[in-house]
Amino acid sequence: MASAKQQNTSASARRAKLEEARRKERARERRSRIVTITASVAVVAALVAGGGYLMSAADDKDKAETAAKSSPVKGERTWDKLTQNHVEKKVDYPMNPPVGGDHHPVWMNCNADVYTKAIPKENAVHSLEHGAVWVTYTSKAKPADLEKLRERVESTPYSLMSPVEDQAAPLMLSAWGKQVTVDGAADARVGQFFTKYVQGPQTPEPGAACTGGVAQ
Repeated sequence: MASAKQQNTSASARRAKLEEARRKERARERRSRIVTITASVAVVAALVAGGGYLMSAADDKDKAETAAKSSPVKGERTWDKLTQNHVEKKVDYPMNPPVGGDHHPVWMNCNADVYTKAIPKENAVHSLEHGAVWVTYTSKAKPADLEKLRERVESTPYSLMSPVEDQAAPLMLSAWGKQVTVDGAADARVGQFFTKYVQGPQTPEPGAACTGGVAQ
């Protein structure tokens, strides 16, 4: 039978082991808390930084749009005092593609519509009256440029695209009373022209429909 001294020693050893186990558990809990807190701080910091970046990016975009709308488009031609009569006959326009003047009573659909064949100019002019931007091209335009411009038009309500083989340059952009020849899809004036003139201040009938008209 164990002596009282041996029993006390055994009990002390058990208490020491239990205390050591508890100490290790507390240490693990502390490490776990530190890791959790550190991770939480990192997440919050990332969210703050990300939010700041998004706010900054949005602010930069707003500034860029404001600058695009307020700055003149380099090389742009402008026509004023364009007539707006509805006619059902061919119109002899003074510019090609036309940017305004008398036009057909029904517009060409211009809700991000891309046409692969020539469209009636009289209907297209009516689309411009509603605030559309019209991208036109000839067979001399580069396929890569046409693809990029097609993607832009297809993602932009109040725009349309079609070939005009007898125009003076491979790539041209038109709005009501406005027109510019561009060098390619990467030309900075493409983005500026769209930003400035899709439902822009030149629009005689802002908000008028771009659907429900003529389709090819």
